[in-house]
Amino acid sequence: MFNFDEANKKGKEAMDTALKSYSDVAKGFQAIAAEAAEYSKKSFQDGVTHFETLAGVKSFEAAFELQTGFVKSSYENFIAEATKLGEMYADLAKTVYKPYEAPVAAVTKTAGKPPASVAPAA
Repeated sequence: MFNFDEANKKGKEAMDTALKSYSDVAKGFQAIAAEAAEYSKKSFQDGVTHFETLAGVKSFEAAFELQTGFVKSSYENFIAEATKLGEMYADLAKTVYKPYEAPVAAVTKTAGKPPASVAPAA
């Protein structure tokens, strides 16, 4: 027979898990957006500073060296930031998946079992 109390309890647990997961996703995306905004701000400031310095250079060789150094440091900063954001996304995915890990494992375990022996049809 169908147990309404048990169904109500399971439904409440599922809703609580979904709300917690939603909250974790929102916090994770806020952290990622804040990190991306901070990087963009710093990158812009570095670019402005670089062009101000570049405007004061007197020789082509000095300008070339300054530009080469700027491009190299910008690339290294970009790679570091991309790596950091990738790790933040991976951590977010792990955090979001965590509440569903046990139920998915249980379903996978039962789905992997062979069915009970069935008498062959005559």
